[in-house]
Amino acid sequence: MMSLESLSFSGVSSSPDKQDNKQLTLLYSTTVFLAREAFRRACLSGGAQRDWSQTLNLLWLTVPLGVFWSLLLGWVWLQLLEVPDPDVVPHYGAGVVLFGLSAVLELLGEPFWVLAQAHMFVKLKVLAESMAVIFRSVLTAFLVLWLPHWGLYIFSLAQLLYTAVLVLCYVIYLIKLLHSPESTKQLTLPVSRISQLLPTITRSRAFVNWKEAKLTWSFFKQSFLKQILTEGERYVMTFLNVLNFGDQGVYDIVNNLGSLVARLIFQPVEESFYIFFAKVLEREKDAAHQKQEDVAVAAAVLESLLKLAVLTGLTITVFGFAYSQLALDIYGGAMLSSGSGPVLMRSYCLYVLLLAVNGVAECFTFAAMSKEEVDRYNFTMLALSSSFLVLAYLLTSWCGSVGFILANCFNMGIRITQSLHFIHNYFQRSPHRPLAGLRLSPVLLGVFALSGGVTGVSEAVLCCDHGWSARLAHIAVGTICLGVTLGTAFFTETKLVHFLRTQFGRSRLSDKMT
Repeated sequence: MMSLESLSFSGVSSSPDKQDNKQLTLLYSTTVFLAREAFRRACLSGGAQRDWSQTLNLLWLTVPLGVFWSLLLGWVWLQLLEVPDPDVVPHYGAGVVLFGLSAVLELLGEPFWVLAQAHMFVKLKVLAESMAVIFRSVLTAFLVLWLPHWGLYIFSLAQLLYTAVLVLCYVIYLIKLLHSPESTKQLTLPVSRISQLLPTITRSRAFVNWKEAKLTWSFFKQSFLKQILTEGERYVMTFLNVLNFGDQGVYDIVNNLGSLVARLIFQPVEESFYIFFAKVLEREKDAAHQKQEDVAVAAAVLESLLKLAVLTGLTITVFGFAYSQLALDIYGGAMLSSGSGPVLMRSYCLYVLLLAVNGVAECFTFAAMSKEEVDRYNFTMLALSSSFLVLAYLLTSWCGSVGFILANCFNMGIRITQSLHFIHNYFQRSPHRPLAGLRLSPVLLGVFALSGGVTGVSEAVLCCDHGWSARLAHIAVGTICLGVTLGTAFFTETKLVHFLRTQFGRSRLSDKMT
């Protein structure tokens, strides 16, 4: 039976429930990604003159597709993967069913999500996800304290509540908005009542826009490969068992901590500016055959985003090397900070830099590619996915869990190269050079190098076996270095500062309007 100890940090390294919850989360994320990713990319790319009824009809196809993937992957999880002993981990089968059901439930809100994203309802997205996380956390804590013997029912029911709250937030918000004539007129929504968001069949036009459908199919083929690259290490761990539970537990903790910045900053930026680039640029034309004012705006934004990604990623990499051990020691004690944890965390800091640049580069690339270019890119993704899985298995067998991160770095490096090559060719016949955003000023690079050296020496002298006074001194050294670095960036990267001020002003204006 599951006890409170198996949910605490001290039980992470060997808790079967923790491992099986991770497998169920992988089932959920795979189902949702394969069912909706292609539709999101294709349906957010249309212009203002699109027929929204056809777009919404296409989006509703994610639900039957989600049912198909949920049933297929649920069968794989129950029949092909190793099922835990019911006496040790009870209710695993019910967990598979409930996580699959939660994936389908989340897909019911896809038309509402795309409509909200297309009209830049940023505050709604933040509010919906925050409320869903809060409700899930509260229910999990309550069930763990009062009904710990429920085992995986706890995580499954909490996940089901998460998706229900997420969908309801979008539905209730749009219903309320559509009942406000002033807001509807001000935001020029393509629907006037909630029933128009449901599937509609008419004889006067096709059920879906076939151009969008073909683009969706191109992205759909790509979504298989991208999911392997995104969750590849989890598939290797789940299907091949290359790491024991202890190493998997430490890797999972480091991965969750290291990906916080990616989830909180990089992912929202990528999603928001993918919509921006898809609306500003036309897919079938290169930069020389588009409106030059739109190309200039897109190039300026892309340059600033690349600069921001490099600056943020480099800051995390430089300071993460010197403070990984301290962060893990504070979070989990000696069990994390004295083993492979610090090496994993430092490697992940480098991976975050590549992740930041890749996110920005790919959000432009996928927004600007034509259908034919997406199809050609799929062949590259196929080769990359195969090589990534092989490399992840070999590196993990050779150097343990850090091999997953090294394989991910290789994967990101190749993807960045592909995207930068596309961007270079795209703007080659125009006067704009957005790839200049990858270059930081020499002064700022010097300050980064100096900060890395100072904090490295500080870690060796003060951390982490000299008591809290030494640790606080180490933190103070890092704070001073970080302040100097950010101050230098403020005075040397003036274009980026102007861009951030402009975006912050627009976001505040958008919040007031909504």
